[in-house]
Amino acid sequence: MPVVCLPGLSRTAENFDVLASAIAADAATPRRVMALDYRGRGLSDHDRNPKNYAIPMELSDVIAVLVALGAAPAIIVGTSRGGLLAMALAPQRPGAVAGAVLNDIGPVIASQGLMRIKGYVGKLPEPRTFEEGADILRRVAGSQFPNLGAADWLAAAKRGWREQNGRLIPTYDPALAHNLTAISPDQPVPTMWRQFEALARVPVLVIHGTNSDILSSETVEAMKTRHPDMDVLVVPDQGHAPLLAEPHVIGRIKQFAEKCDAVHAEAAADGMNCSTG
Repeated sequence: MPVVCLPGLSRTAENFDVLASAIAADAATPRRVMALDYRGRGLSDHDRNPKNYAIPMELSDVIAVLVALGAAPAIIVGTSRGGLLAMALAPQRPGAVAGAVLNDIGPVIASQGLMRIKGYVGKLPEPRTFEEGADILRRVAGSQFPNLGAADWLAAAKRGWREQNGRLIPTYDPALAHNLTAISPDQPVPTMWRQFEALARVPVLVIHGTNSDILSSETVEAMKTRHPDMDVLVVPDQGHAPLLAEPHVIGRIKQFAEKCDAVHAEAAADGMNCSTG
């Protein structure tokens, strides 16, 4: 089955380059891999109405893409915002999700991490060079990723800004910040337990960064209670969200995709037996 990669709030399809290339070029089981730039991110146009940078509209976009490309059922790899969309997709289009990788996200989002994200989305200073951009990102997220080197931060800066008319501009519409204004420690975002429970019939792999301030260990344990067969991969020395670029992480995701194939094939066979019986 194909793999569909959904990035984080202000991220782009480029964040999946290493993972997507490894999955698509796998010698034993090459797969079709698609990574989306949501509206207002990456190569997609900005929306004139910032209110459309919201889960319901983005979910509608994802569904439209899956239908247009004939990509359902698919294994969804969702980082942060992408994981929220994967959970939201499950009750809306149950047959579209054959498995879900939730990269450092769950039904409960920790307010500390939300406030950190609110503090920088659409608010970072404009760097004069990519090297300066790398320094900005290191100051913002260095505590989440203490082991990244200068080359890693420079690569992140080149994903986070692009050159346009002699300036470096973000690879996302700064108006994304509009939908974060109402968030505060006293007004956390609603939980998504109902949507997560809609994933009960398919395999789920949760990837959890040990330094994460978005996904707590308590939430992971609560998710396991509701989905006992859920797999969990803990990534040390990374925060929100794990990079999905290390060989052992990519290997686990490949194994998970094979598990999804097997579960889907078994369910299809059972359905055929019922219909012919």
